[in-house]
Amino acid sequence: MGKYVLKRLGLLVLTFLVIFTICFFLVRALPVPLISAPGSDGEEIARRFREELGYNDPLLIQYFRFIGRIFTATDGGNFGYSFQIQYLGIPWDLMVSRLPPTVLINVYTMIVAVPIGLGLGIFMALRKNRPEDHILSVLIMLFISVPSFVYAFFVQYLFGTVWGVLPLTMDAVSRYNGNWFDPGMFRSMLPAIIAMSFGTIAGFARYTRAELTEVLTSDFMLLARTKGLTRTQATLRHAFRNSLVPIFPMILGEFIGILSGSVVIESIFAVNGVGGLFLESINRRDYDVFLFVGMFYVIIGLVGGLVVDLSYGWVDPRIRMGGKK
Repeated sequence: MGKYVLKRLGLLVLTFLVIFTICFFLVRALPVPLISAPGSDGEEIARRFREELGYNDPLLIQYFRFIGRIFTATDGGNFGYSFQIQYLGIPWDLMVSRLPPTVLINVYTMIVAVPIGLGLGIFMALRKNRPEDHILSVLIMLFISVPSFVYAFFVQYLFGTVWGVLPLTMDAVSRYNGNWFDPGMFRSMLPAIIAMSFGTIAGFARYTRAELTEVLTSDFMLLARTKGLTRTQATLRHAFRNSLVPIFPMILGEFIGILSGSVVIESIFAVNGVGGLFLESINRRDYDVFLFVGMFYVIIGLVGGLVVDLSYGWVDPRIRMGGKK
């Protein structure tokens, strides 16, 4: 197990370096937008500052200088500087300031979606091939197939325009001074939470139904019933616990993805989160911020995949990662 973990960590680092190198050269090869520092001669100051930082050097020199600055810079500019979103702002500071809304919206979505999705999956497995199972299966496939931005517009129209019970966009940042745990702030986050929950609920329900249906037809379930357990007892005590072996890593992967957020949903509901920062860095051509947030997404994806793979062995000790047959 230890060798397998070390091997996967090595592959993770190698994969990240390859992706980072490709992205770095592609981003730094883009044309530099007109940058102006504060003051009457702002353009000249910005030009000199970029010259001092080596932005006009050959790409290969910029690459190695960037790598070295990650380990040596003490002024906070380890990952470059923002020139458009916040002049000379640190990408790390900009992203950290945008994390609270992204994390909270995704946490609330998981709190809502996981229990509902698992409950629907259990219900469908117990009512397999019955009318309610067929109806829910059709609805779940519909929810999975429809893009999330369609749900976002539907929620805005229904809850914001027709019923008028929720705001169209998340505009409560100024009213609540950024207090993300304020009840009013939670109300403003509800449209985004609802829109993000549809696909997650449908995914968990379909996966739980498939796994639980297979377990319910196993021989040990017949033995449990012959020992006097009711169908509900046998399902909850034995079938559901065994079906959690492949389901738990899926839940874990969703939680790891909390930090990544949703660029589309955050843009539609005007959420001032990491997804919005990423989109803003693209629109305003703030290349260092764009590269930093993009690599943050890459790390989340790579670490998430590693943790999900390792969790199989944690959930079921019979699974040996990297073991020989």
